[in-house]
Amino acid sequence: MTDTATRGETQRSGDTVSPRGGDSPPEPPDPPGPAAPSAPSFKPSGPRYGASSGTIVKIALLGLVNAVVIAALPAAFAEPDYPIAIASITALIVIDVVYLSRRRWTIPFKYLLPGTLFLLVFALYPIIYLIFISTTNYGTGNNLTKDQVIEQIESNSVVASDDANRYDLQILARDNPNGDIAFLLTDNDGNVFFGAEDDFVAVAPGELLEQGTRLSVDGYVALNLGQANDRSGDISAFRTEGPAGTVRNDGFRTAFAQQQNRVYDPQTDTITDSRTGTVYTAEGGYFTNDDGDQLLPGWRAGVGLDNYERLITDQNTRDSFLRVFLWTIVFSVMSVLLSFAFGLLLALVFNDPRMKGRRIYRSLIIIPYAIPSFMTALVWRGMLNQQFGVINRWLGTNLPWLDGDWLPYFSILLVNTWLGYPYMFLVCSGALSSIPEDLNEAASVDGASGVKRFRLITLPLLLVSVAPLLVASFAFNFNNFNLIFLLTEGRPPIPGSTAGRTDILISYVYKLAFSSGGADYGFAAALSVVIFMIVAAIAAFSFRFTKSFEEMR
Repeated sequence: MTDTATRGETQRSGDTVSPRGGDSPPEPPDPPGPAAPSAPSFKPSGPRYGASSGTIVKIALLGLVNAVVIAALPAAFAEPDYPIAIASITALIVIDVVYLSRRRWTIPFKYLLPGTLFLLVFALYPIIYLIFISTTNYGTGNNLTKDQVIEQIESNSVVASDDANRYDLQILARDNPNGDIAFLLTDNDGNVFFGAEDDFVAVAPGELLEQGTRLSVDGYVALNLGQANDRSGDISAFRTEGPAGTVRNDGFRTAFAQQQNRVYDPQTDTITDSRTGTVYTAEGGYFTNDDGDQLLPGWRAGVGLDNYERLITDQNTRDSFLRVFLWTIVFSVMSVLLSFAFGLLLALVFNDPRMKGRRIYRSLIIIPYAIPSFMTALVWRGMLNQQFGVINRWLGTNLPWLDGDWLPYFSILLVNTWLGYPYMFLVCSGALSSIPEDLNEAASVDGASGVKRFRLITLPLLLVSVAPLLVASFAFNFNNFNLIFLLTEGRPPIPGSTAGRTDILISYVYKLAFSSGGADYGFAAALSVVIFMIVAAIAAFSFRFTKSFEEMR
């Protein structure tokens, strides 16, 4: 009993020693297996000095970034442009902390920081700046700062004094022809005056010195015409303050006294015209008097939501905007539908395995997609020219394809379909190849016709993949500036409006911003914000709508 229990315990314990009294010999021990691999050792073979090449490159790049930012800061503060300066300093500190620190928490930021900075600089900042400009009157006549406007108005009001005599002028220079400029002035009564930059005194006849045929004073030399011509810039910039006003030259032989008629008063923030006594008050980016007359130029000032209000309340602007907006919607929708329909048709044709030479045909079809769109638009513009275009010559007609009442709309859609169908062909070809053929075969067995199979099976499954791309294509055509500008330039014009009949919103904004009759950047920026909101709303709705196709999967 005891022996049996002992033997059982020995077997349960897995001991390799045979129990006492057993018949089988002891099992030999397992042979030793291969040793477990030890952790690799990275002990340096010898002493190392200095930093690695990667560290050196990092320090060099950081030094370059710091040097560029620090060199640009004085200009930013002198502008002054404090938001840019503060943002640059903040970004520089963050970059140095992240890339010089060895702490574990900075590791993710080493990868995220470059993309984040580029996003802020090239995406977020332009949007914020655009919104800011839309709340200003920035444009032709309002592109200076207020201080620059005050300086210009005051300088433009400096004119020749009506009650001051003109002077005969002799130009002098201290000690030598390259010295400081001074004027020797003789009025109509024969009185002689010496005018330096900070001095204006009468000169007695005995104080005059003869230098050849010219007169001078002690310590100064008289310049001849050649010497004066060499220093014409210094002479034109020279001013001396006389009793009747500031004296400046009028050529090399005469001078006159001038007075400043309009003076700015910083206490009341007004400009007063000394000749008429009219007071101009700072208001809305202009100095304006009680009669509504404005002094030009104006300065860039905040106007709040006036640009957006103008879009609603100004009838001419509202009518032009609505007309352009409706054509933009029609143009975008028809461009997507026509290019998608044509591209899908070709994709269905060349998806048939029975067609020979499909690869060659497919390569030829995408040629318009490989050529830059601006070149294609210019080629079509020449082909559609009314006088010299090959299309009118082929047809034997004289149709105004780009300048008529309705033909420009047709021409634009035709050219845009030519530009867009290769992309839709490629997209649809890829989507068709992903649709299981078993579905069409099963529907065919059930007696469904080809049209019915396409309507109930192929098209819904195709839209699951293609619908987001159609939304993106709509957004692209909504802002397809190149085609409109290069093909028709918005022609034909609309009488009394900046917009043309074929302008879309983006080309209309371009004309407002860069019109030869005067740029209106503030209003153009407001329209750009409106366009952004419209496209965003349509895209959001479209993406929500296209989710319904996912239920067909």
